[in-house]
Amino acid sequence: MKIGIGADHNAYKAKEELKKYIEQLGHEVEDYGAYSPDAVDYPGIAFKTGEAIKNGEIERAILICGTGIGMAISANKIKGIRAAQVHDPYSAERAQLSNNAQIITFGAKIIGVDVMKFLAKEYLSNTFSGGNSGRKIEQISEREEEEIEYAKNHSC
Repeated sequence: MKIGIGADHNAYKAKEELKKYIEQLGHEVEDYGAYSPDAVDYPGIAFKTGEAIKNGEIERAILICGTGIGMAISANKIKGIRAAQVHDPYSAERAQLSNNAQIITFGAKIIGVDVMKFLAKEYLSNTFSGGNSGRKIEQISEREEEEIEYAKNHSC
């Protein structure tokens, strides 16, 4: 798979280590920044990564900031993107199997790189197959479309 990876300055070192590990697992990796430990805001990185998934440039992504929360919130602003913050094996597995999350996020100030590697492997080794979860994902997508329509019809 082609996997995107991105981080803010809080997680630059973790991203660099995780990137190498994902390549060792046999995946191609596209780096969306940060490209140094210099301060950078995470929303732009999350937006760029989400757009790359939406445009078919990458299949999935892993984003890292201090807590993982900001990256998840930001990535979820891109239409059609489902980003899930994960910090344990079960949520890493279910992010894909139950939620078809194209992106997972980690908190570099919450978990270490070795845990990130373990969770990334878990996430990347699972494939969404639909079933009951497919019905739920469709409901989420329908609600997203309703919100977009509402915004179009009620803009100032």
